Amino acid sequence: MRVIAGRLGGRTLAAPRGRSTRPTPERVREAVFSILADVAGETVLDLFAGSGAMGIEAISRGARHATLVDSSPAAIAAIRRNVSALGIAAEVLHQRALPFLRNAEIYGRQYDLVFLDPPYSQAAALGPELVRALKPVLAPGARVVVESDPRAPLELSLLVPSDERRYGDTRIEIFHLPD
Repeated sequence: MRVIAGRLGGRTLAAPRGRSTRPTPERVREAVFSILADVAGETVLDLFAGSGAMGIEAISRGARHATLVDSSPAAIAAIRRNVSALGIAAEVLHQRALPFLRNAEIYGRQYDLVFLDPPYSQAAALGPELVRALKPVLAPGARVVVESDPRAPLELSLLVPSDERRYGDTRIEIFHLPD
C-alpha cells in the first residue's frame, strides 16, 4: 500500500496487522481524490482511520491539517508508524468515533472534509447516531466521504448525497451539507 499522489506520492504505508481493518484500496483512494479534486488548505477528519491512508493522502495533496481517529490499538500503531515514517504532522487519536465527535463539538472543532469508513458490520446501525454527532463538526461547505458495503450501506440522512460509486464490494458516497 502506498500514497497515490502529491508531495508524498509513491511512499509506502503500513497497514494494521490482522483482519479487523480493511485498508482502502489504492484504486478506490485514487478515484475518491479524483472526484474530490482540490483539497488544498482543508481541515480533514479521518474517522475509523485504519491505516490513516485517506487522511495521509489528503495531507500529501495539500490539506492543511488531518485528525486521524480509530479505536483499534493495532490501527493506531500503524497510523503512528505511517505519520512518523512520512515525517508529517497529523493529530492521531486512539478513541471511539462517537465520543470523539461529541468532544469535537464541545471544543468547537470543525472539518472541511471527513472520511468515514466504519466496520461494514456496524455501518447500518451507526448511521442515525453518527450523522447527529457529525453534523455540528462540519464546516460550511464540508464534504463527507463514506465507504461502506453496498449490501448494508452507511446512510447519512440530514446530509445531501452528491456522488455515488461502486468498486467491487466497496460503495463510496460523497455527501455535503444542505444549504
